[in-house]
Amino acid sequence: MTATVEQLAAQDAPFAASVLPAPLAPVATARRAGLVVKRALDLVGASLGLLVLAPVLIVVGLLVRLTSRGPALYRSTRTGVHGRHFTVLKFRTMHRHADSVRADLLELNEVSGGILFKIRQDPRVTRVGRVLRRFSLDELPQLFNVLTGSMSLVGPRPPLPDEVESYCSNARRRLLVKPGMTGLWQVSGRSDLSWDEAVRLDLYYVENWSLGLDLAIVLRTIRVVLTGRGAY
Repeated sequence: MTATVEQLAAQDAPFAASVLPAPLAPVATARRAGLVVKRALDLVGASLGLLVLAPVLIVVGLLVRLTSRGPALYRSTRTGVHGRHFTVLKFRTMHRHADSVRADLLELNEVSGGILFKIRQDPRVTRVGRVLRRFSLDELPQLFNVLTGSMSLVGPRPPLPDEVESYCSNARRRLLVKPGMTGLWQVSGRSDLSWDEAVRLDLYYVENWSLGLDLAIVLRTIRVVLTGRGAY
């Protein structure tokens, strides 16, 4: 008599239990709990950062406003978690209308891969802007983005929508988590890295995220910011 599928499955159950991985529900639950803690740390960190750094924010804003024409803050549309667009805040480090001449400078791009656009001696950057970029002071307003939930303290770099349009399926996995003010690629060379190296580091973060990894990145960020390595 031919055994039914149900009977065969019952006979093989002990063997299957010995070779198959344990259910992933506890892992998923632990990850969700970790993300709740991550969000809580984001709220506390951003709130404290804005409180402690309020004088710095005011001084930097005045410097930007008084040394070049244009607003103190620069607003840019970026792509966040799951492809949702949001407005990222930064101190303006370029002359007004800098975005309108970006296409004329594409041939000077120094980042291999053709997706990221960086020039060491970008003619659009102001004198004050160069100092702000060197020590990442231009990114302090992103604490407001962290507070509102569109960004995290730690995560992949928030990409421009036109960059995302050029992503391969592998690179799109960067959008599985919130973008961050700092991240693994930012503390591993920043603008000195190629596009492929930046993607590899961001995907490592996405696949291996933990609160311990976030803490290590934050601590390393302090050293990188103080040295200004890879910033331009």
